[in-house]
Amino acid sequence: MATEGQFEYESVLCVKPEVNVYRIPPRASNRAIRAADWKLDAPDWTGRMRVTARGKVVYVKLEDKISGELFAQAPVDEYPGIAVETVSDSSRYFVLRIQDDNGRSAFIGIGFGDRGDAFDFNVALQDHFKWVKQEDEFTKQAQAPDSTPKLDLGFKEGQTITLNIGQSKKKDRSRPQSSGGLGLLPPPPGGKLAPPPSSRSTNHNTQPLAGGSDTGCLLDLDSSNSNSVAPSNPTSTSSSDLWGDFDSVSPK
Repeated sequence: MATEGQFEYESVLCVKPEVNVYRIPPRASNRAIRAADWKLDAPDWTGRMRVTARGKVVYVKLEDKISGELFAQAPVDEYPGIAVETVSDSSRYFVLRIQDDNGRSAFIGIGFGDRGDAFDFNVALQDHFKWVKQEDEFTKQAQAPDSTPKLDLGFKEGQTITLNIGQSKKKDRSRPQSSGGLGLLPPPPGGKLAPPPSSRSTNHNTQPLAGGSDTGCLLDLDSSNSNSVAPSNPTSTSSSDLWGDFDSVSPK
C-alpha cells in the first residue's frame, strides 16, 4: 500500500500534541480488550501523534515532540478494523497495530489525556473512510452499464402535433377597446342621456305665459320643438292682428 501511494499527495487529517504509548499483554481469548489491564500510570513512551492520508490509506504516525523523529506508524486501510480498535472500558484508549518497513507488525496501546483529543482522532478516521466508501460507489456506477430504460421523447412515424396559436389573439380581439385609454361611463338609471350643456339654453328656454288656453299651448309646443325666443307680449300682438283685419274693410 505504501509503495503504491508514495507518489500521491499526502494530506494531514489530525494532529495531537501528546499521546501516551503502552505495552499491552498478548490477547489470551476473543474477549474485549480492557485498558484497565495496562499500566496506565506508567506509559512506556510519550510523544506527538500525526494522522495523514495518501490516497485511500491512513497513516497514524507517532513522532518525537521536539525533533519530529518517527517512533512508529500504523497504516490503516479500513476503520473500524484490526489496525485500530477501541477498548471496552474507556473512550480515551485504543489498540494500534504498528508496522515497520520490513512488514513486521506489533500491537500497542495508545491513550489521550483529554477525551476531546480521542474524539477528534475517532472522527478523523470515520470521515476519511466515509469518503473512501463514496468514491468506491461512484466508481462502480461509472463502470457499470446503465440498465435503466431510457425515455424516448421522439415522434413516432406518422405522429403529428397540433398547436393552437390563434386562440390567444381571438380572446384579445373580443375585449372592447377604449379610445385614449379611458373607459366609457354607463348611462344614467332613467335610460335617457341628458342633453349636452349649451350657453344659449338659458336664454332660449322660456316659461309658458298665462294667457289664453289655445295661445299658451301653441307657444309651449313651439318653444319646446324649435327652441325659439317667445315674443315679449304675445297677447297684444295677436289682438292687433285681429283688429287690423276689421280696420282694413271699414268704410272711409
